[in-house]
Amino acid sequence: MRVCPDRACRISLRKLFPGAEFHGAGDIEVGSCACDTRRLRPGDLFAALPGGIHDGHDFIASAIGRGASAILAQRPVDDVNVPVCLVSDVRAAFAQICQTLSGEPSRRLRVVGVTGTNGKTTTSCLIARMLARVGYRTGLLGTLGYFDGLRYDEASWTTPPADELARYLARMAKNECSHAVMEVSSHALDQSRLAGVTLDALCVTNVRRDHLDYHRTLDDYRLAKSRAMEYLSPEGFAVVNADDPTSASYLRKLDGPVLTIGIRSAAEITAVPVEHHLSEQTFLMTAGTDTVPVRTRMIGTHHIYNCLEAAAVGLAYGLDLPTIVRALEAVEYIPGRLQRIECGQPFGVFVDYAHTPDALEGCLQTLCDVTAGRVICVFGAGGDRDRQKRPLMGRAVETGANVVFLTNDNPRTEDPWAIAADLLGGFEHPERVRVVLDRRDAICQALASAAPGDCVLIAGKGHESHQILGHERIAMNDLEIAADWLYENQPTAAD
Repeated sequence: MRVCPDRACRISLRKLFPGAEFHGAGDIEVGSCACDTRRLRPGDLFAALPGGIHDGHDFIASAIGRGASAILAQRPVDDVNVPVCLVSDVRAAFAQICQTLSGEPSRRLRVVGVTGTNGKTTTSCLIARMLARVGYRTGLLGTLGYFDGLRYDEASWTTPPADELARYLARMAKNECSHAVMEVSSHALDQSRLAGVTLDALCVTNVRRDHLDYHRTLDDYRLAKSRAMEYLSPEGFAVVNADDPTSASYLRKLDGPVLTIGIRSAAEITAVPVEHHLSEQTFLMTAGTDTVPVRTRMIGTHHIYNCLEAAAVGLAYGLDLPTIVRALEAVEYIPGRLQRIECGQPFGVFVDYAHTPDALEGCLQTLCDVTAGRVICVFGAGGDRDRQKRPLMGRAVETGANVVFLTNDNPRTEDPWAIAADLLGGFEHPERVRVVLDRRDAICQALASAAPGDCVLIAGKGHESHQILGHERIAMNDLEIAADWLYENQPTAAD
């Protein structure tokens, strides 16, 4: 990964990091940089980023051999013949350099960051579509892809690495975007990928439990999420879910303008659910003295929260409530987010990305509330990821579903049977669970078991178009598998 801006420019590291230590030179001027020796070109600054598997400091000699003009590091470097800049946090410094070399694009955009355990993708999409609907050219960075105002690219990360983030924001500014909406992951915050980015707005959807394989403790995870506030500009505003205890606790750390949203708690923007069905729901949204009914094809209390977050951003940007509501109602679905599959079958079928205990509980409760028959759930858990949440996922599914098919998610290099055993550990009656590790077969068996009035939830992979087995990625799309089965097994007139 390397950053080399389109226009020639050089920056002084002494000016950028006045507290840094310099060895071999009084200052270092940088015109391009890289953190991967395989992409480094002669004259680049090499940033020795620490990593979970590899440490960039171990590749300094290789970088110099490839022509690195200087080194950015966070621990002393011996026996080198190029200047070295020592900083306390090399990841943050690298991100800052990337943004500066790219012309600090976030200062030319209104960047809306969305963070939280659940709801980031849907909330980001709602905000982006709302802004685009009223005429703003809007970029979007998140799990579903990266859009720079003109071109769409597939996403490899929820929040891109620092150098790619700088490039995408620069492309948005060049393409005359006025706004950029980006999902902000806990990994990105912990790794300081946003250093040098100025947020005009920050939405906190909720902070529950996830990624403890990386963050180790729930407190560390919460702390990582709270770091998003460090990037909010003094003139910027935050949107906080008053119904979520951890999100609400962040209010004490915010000095600038804040809008709160809630259903149960007192807040500036609130909602009252009115009615919900398998294909739509209606709620009343209130902001100040204005109350407007909202009818959306996307269902669930969690979606009402997403709508409230988006509405708060719209109101802060001067949109009136009716305009906001029309924009929210125009969004029929977000790929893989409780996405309904309708092929004429006499039972409901939904695909969702839910892969945390809280998300599974929310989806299943939503479907239980609108289903006359049984709720059937197909789910699994990702391999090489947080094992502690697996029994909690199993417990949530056993509580919320009548019939359970336990299958593979993305097992990666982990034994699928070991993953299944962890999930079954959360069930009081594991003998009732149908374990079908082949995901395609599990989906088809679940659909075949559904009777009129039932509802099938296929959880875990959502929009993903592949499955990771070992180190291999194979084509697999839950929605396509389900739709193909439904079309092939529709009852005929003779039946």
